[in-house]
Amino acid sequence: MNEHSTFRAGFPEIAKASPGTEGLASAAPGTAKPVRSLTALIIAQDEEDCIARAVLSCRPFADEILVVDGGSRDGTADAAREAGARVLVNAWPGYARQRNFAAEHAGEDWVFFIDADEAVGSELAEAITAWKARPEADPLQAFAVTRMNNFFDTWWTKGERQVRLYNRRQHRIRNVLVHETPDATPDQIVQLPGRLWHFGFRSVGNLVMRFNRYTGLEAEKAYLGGRRFSLFRLMWRPPARFVQQYLVHRLCREGMAGFSASVLWVFYEVFTEIKLYELQWQARRTAPPQTPEALP
Repeated sequence: MNEHSTFRAGFPEIAKASPGTEGLASAAPGTAKPVRSLTALIIAQDEEDCIARAVLSCRPFADEILVVDGGSRDGTADAAREAGARVLVNAWPGYARQRNFAAEHAGEDWVFFIDADEAVGSELAEAITAWKARPEADPLQAFAVTRMNNFFDTWWTKGERQVRLYNRRQHRIRNVLVHETPDATPDQIVQLPGRLWHFGFRSVGNLVMRFNRYTGLEAEKAYLGGRRFSLFRLMWRPPARFVQQYLVHRLCREGMAGFSASVLWVFYEVFTEIKLYELQWQARRTAPPQTPEALP
């Protein structure tokens, strides 16, 4: 399957369970008894408004739900507990390290990662439940899901493929600053049916704030990897990203929401490259800047 799979997304069908339901992942009548167990993992920080939805969407298939809180200043931890999750607090060390911390403290070997602003669709929950009942399971396999994104209440036609389910005894999250993924190889990855719904858009201001954080991490990752600022790249990547998002990924079909998102991706590329230049500028500074009058 390609990175982006095409289908029309309607209103999300989210797997549900009541907060007061006793136990997790109890088999429905007529379904095969699970032969393996699974821990759903959620890393969170200041996600009080959405953490319960994420936790409840995992209850139909997860034998344990573990939320690792990075030091929230709101009621994230309490909301997660009320929804049925076990909660640990670990001061924020970065995305990859926090995910690996969560995996290390999981009660089961098989783990499924979900972000606090996501929810598991009904079909995906059923697919994971069916997989748990299969007699055979290669521990080296990892499983990808199709994540659907929305913007201004418009769900994109294309979903992005992300690896979320794996055996923590065989795989770890790669230790990178941003866009962290399990270290499974392409031949080990199997696609699961169904959708993971990403309620990522809250406001333009919130999105810009997150873009500021992510572009800083992107630039730092590139700089540590040996990449340096390129004026040519600054000139061609932003318009190329617009073409990619608006035409190739067909956001042109999503009205004003698609156009707005495509433009914001242009700024993402601009900020990443300029922040890379900033890192070089900071590295070569040997003294604080002087006023023109103080210069010889």
